[in-house]
This record gives sequence, C-alpha cells and structure tokens, in this order.
Amino acid sequence: EIIVRVVFVLTLVNFGFVNGQIYDVLKFGAEGDGTTDDSKAFVEAWKAMCSSGGSNKTLLIPSDNTFLLQPLVFQGPCNSPSVQVQLDGKIVAPLNKAAWSDLKSYEWVSFHKIIGLTVLGSGTINGRGSSFWEQLHFKGCNNLEINGITSFDSPRNHISIRDCRQVKITQIKIIAPGDSPNTDGIDISTSTDVEIYDTIVGTGDDCVALNSGSININITRMQCGPGHGISVGSLGRDGEESIVENVQVTNCTFNETTNGARIKTWPNGKGYARNIVFKDITLTETQNPIIIDQHYIDKGHIHVEESSAVAISNVIFTNIHGTSQKDEIIKIDCSDVTSCKDIVLDRIDITTFDGNKPLIECSNAYGKSTNAYDGCLKAQ
Repeated sequence: EIIVRVVFVLTLVNFGFVNGQIYDVLKFGAEGDGTTDDSKAFVEAWKAMCSSGGSNKTLLIPSDNTFLLQPLVFQGPCNSPSVQVQLDGKIVAPLNKAAWSDLKSYEWVSFHKIIGLTVLGSGTINGRGSSFWEQLHFKGCNNLEINGITSFDSPRNHISIRDCRQVKITQIKIIAPGDSPNTDGIDISTSTDVEIYDTIVGTGDDCVALNSGSININITRMQCGPGHGISVGSLGRDGEESIVENVQVTNCTFNETTNGARIKTWPNGKGYARNIVFKDITLTETQNPIIIDQHYIDKGHIHVEESSAVAISNVIFTNIHGTSQKDEIIKIDCSDVTSCKDIVLDRIDITTFDGNKPLIECSNAYGKSTNAYDGCLKAQ
C-alpha cells in the first residue's frame, strides 16, 4: 500500500504539472481521441489541482483534442481560493443512451461547492442531443464566472445555476435546434446576484428560465432566438411557494421566438414575483411579445379550481419595439385570487408582421400605461 501511494505521488509530480500551476488532463492519462472515455483522467487532474494549495490553479482541457466524458462531478471545496478550468478543446457526450454509464444521473458535467471558480476558453461542449441530462450543472459555486465557451445540443438544460451567489456569465454561445424540447439555455434557481451579458442563445425552450429563488438577476445584451424567450418561471407548481425578485432584462433581442418577455405561474401556487423590468427590447417576428400567464399548465396536467396564486407586482415593460408574428401583442392574464398589481406598459411599439391591428388582452391586472393601452390595465 505504501509503494502504491509513493508511485501515485510521483506520477502527479512528473506528469501533472506544467509551470507548477497548470494541470493538463493529457498529463493525467486523457487520450483526447473522441472515443476513449477520459472521465477518470479529468477527475484525477481535478483532484490534484483542487487539493493543492496556493492560488491561480488551472485545469487545462487543451485545444486540438476531443474528450469523451461520462457523467462526472468536479467536487469542492478546493484548497486554493480561486481555480480555473481552461476549456480550449472539445468535450463530447456518449453517442446514445445505451452508452451512458449512469442511467440514474440527470447531470452530465457538474461542479459542486467550489468557491472562486472560472470556466473560460474558446472550446465547446457538445451533448449530441442523444439522452436526457443537464449539460453543465453548477451547484453551490459562489464567485463563479463562465466566459467564452460554446455549448451545443444539450438534451435538457445547457447551463444550470443552483444555490450559487455572485455569478457572471459572458460572451458564451448556446446552440440547439429550435424544435428540441426542454433545452433551456440558462436555468437559474435559488441563486442571487447573477449577471448575464453579451451572450447568444438559440434553443428549443427558454433562452433563460428564472425559477424560484432567483434574486438580483441582471440580463443584458442577449441575442435570444430561436427559443421561448426570457421567462420568469414557471413558478408555484404543485402548490409550492416560489420567490423571484429584482430582475432586470435590458437591451436584449428576440428573433423569431415563441415568446418575448414572459412571466408564467401555475394555479394554486404561493409566494411572489416582484420588481421585474423588461427594458429596451427589440423583437423580430416574435409570437407572444409580452405575456403574463397566471394560469400556466404544462403538458399532461389538467386545469383545477384556483384557490391561491403567486402574487405578481411591480412589473415594468418599457421601450419594447419590433414585429410580432401574431396579432395579439400583449396578453396579461392574471389570477382572480391575487390579480397583478403595479404593472407598467411604457413606450410599447409593436407592429404585426401581416399588418393587422395589434390586439391587447388584460384580465385582473392593475397599473398604468403611457401608450394607447390605458383600457387594458385597471387603475389602482
């Protein structure tokens, strides 16, 4: 046993380090040929880096290589106050579900409880759309930054942010077919102080989905489309208590999306969604430009009598302009139980693609408008 441990330590010293700070997965046995399972080498490289002291440690996934990975977890906390994953090569998933090593896992590449993590580079991660996992999953990672990478064809969420604080996501691309179901671009839950800016997201579901516990979220300069727009929710499913507040979506474009600025809650939910701003939005042939739906029901569920609802208040839609594929450009369908309060429609300039008169629908919604939509919102 002693001999084995000595050999392992020598292996790390001789093959794991480059310039004392960089941990190259090739040096830990990864083949990078796109067919050999390189999961073990990635985990061993991570463990060596994470357990070492000092700062500015980098796990290198080098360019000109393709790495096949099974489900794996990069586990923290690490001994270094900041760690970096430099993704310059390609990461690919198994070709189909039959080749998936852990059919109970719904997460492919996960990062857990890592403080000061940065994932950056010009590389790609490709789920091949062949199974059912979430592609990149970050849980309990505070002071997290994701920069420059490209995510292709995740079968489910491309990037999931859960239980994280102080997150920056910038200059990334997320790409999946417009008809691929449940392929959210960025899915956020129970996380605070998240900034997303200068990104391109085109998928078959929400470009960004803000679930319960999303607080202090700033999304700016996102190109969204195809997809379902940027959504708050869905919230309150199965009667759960949901909280979302302090959300800013600014200077974003929606190109041929099925929705634009959307808030969706289930009947009989609890909690609140408040202090939400959609500002300076450009639409190109968007189907449902502005929508609040408090009677959201997913496929496979039936409508039930409503006894409670997530309370929606202080929501501002301002300077939203462009074209709509449908005649109905605004739909604010609020609960009979709670209604929607302090809704603002300001400087809305949306024309229908076929030139028909735009239609507006509001129910149980209170607030004010600076447009010709004063009859839509009730005065408070």
